[in-house]
Amino acid sequence: MDWFMKFPTMDANGLRNLKKAIDEGFRAFTRAYGDSIESIFEPLQHFLIWSERFMTRTPWPIILLLIGLIAWLASRNWKIVTGAVGTLLLIGYFDMWDDTMKTVSMIFVCTVLSIVIGIPIGIVMSRSDRVQNALNPILDVMQTMPSFVYLIPVVMLLGIGKVPGLIAVIIYAIPPMIRLTNLGIRLVDKDVLEAADAFGSSNWQKLKNVQMPLALPTLMAGINQTIMMALAMVVIASMIGVQGLGQPVLKAIANQYFTLGIFNGLAIVGIAIIFDRVSQAYGLRLQKHREIVHG
Repeated sequence: MDWFMKFPTMDANGLRNLKKAIDEGFRAFTRAYGDSIESIFEPLQHFLIWSERFMTRTPWPIILLLIGLIAWLASRNWKIVTGAVGTLLLIGYFDMWDDTMKTVSMIFVCTVLSIVIGIPIGIVMSRSDRVQNALNPILDVMQTMPSFVYLIPVVMLLGIGKVPGLIAVIIYAIPPMIRLTNLGIRLVDKDVLEAADAFGSSNWQKLKNVQMPLALPTLMAGINQTIMMALAMVVIASMIGVQGLGQPVLKAIANQYFTLGIFNGLAIVGIAIIFDRVSQAYGLRLQKHREIVHG
């Protein structure tokens, strides 16, 4: 029974040498190409800095008005608008406004980039079963990998700062956007596509005028999930220099500041609820509109 109980493992020296070779190879790659890779992400840094400056330097009444207007246009529900504005007023009252605006700017940039990158990938996946079968395992790994692990290669390549944290957050948050874009386009009724073909629509016209509009409620669900996952990653990304509500939470953990951790944690929850309610309400409005059009 000994052979059954003992799991075959690699020789200890062989395993050590393999790990050492991989580590040295990655360090050599970082030294050789780290600066070039960093220069590629400079526009991303400028976008993030611009977004953060806008959110932190704009007077708070204007930000409140802007968020309230966006909530109203998306939901057409005064309860959601009142809840969003009331939550932000409470956050400001407890002196967490600047950190909250930094977090909101980070989530905004992450969401925009996830949409810009994720939707084209999802469209390609929806067009080809082979691409879908190839990408699904990668997306599975991205969604199940512990979030701390994302920080290791990013920090080794780009060091500590806002951009490495932003990249880690995007990698963690983008899979739902890709998956739900793919799903939304695949769920479009075949009869509708056949009707578009009958009118002589090209593939681009079908995508732009038929598939994307009908897939919008599913796309909104993807955006919603991406925002939620980005918010979940904010605290962890604060370990490598991402500013916002995550850093006070990290400080509270390190120094056992109970109230600091609870207040900033509740602020993150409040922001998450605002994003969730507004995006869900917009998705429901799109769904109802689609039902009326097809009804």
